[in-house]
Amino acid sequence: MTIAPQNLSDPLVRALTSAINTGDREGFLALLTDDATLSDDGSDRDLQQWIDKEIFSSGGHIDVRSESDGGLSLIADFRNDTWGEMRTAWRFGTTNGRISRIETGQA
Repeated sequence: MTIAPQNLSDPLVRALTSAINTGDREGFLALLTDDATLSDDGSDRDLQQWIDKEIFSSGGHIDVRSESDGGLSLIADFRNDTWGEMRTAWRFGTTNGRISRIETGQA
């Protein structure tokens, strides 16, 4: 069962997943701190390069299956034109009302 983005508990995560699914790169970036970081499968990545490659230039889409930690942790089916679909885990850190850390990887 999928949780619609508008039904996610955390407003930042709700807005971020909506930005992914609508291809709104600028809206995605507006939710992040200036020094936000990202890791994929435990390795730190360049956030701008990663989101362009994995989300915005490859038709990225996220279908959330479950949430925990007040909505800051997700299990989701993520798909893009490069890798197809896979079950992924997402964890978000926040600072001053913006997302400061994204950790993702296969679940």
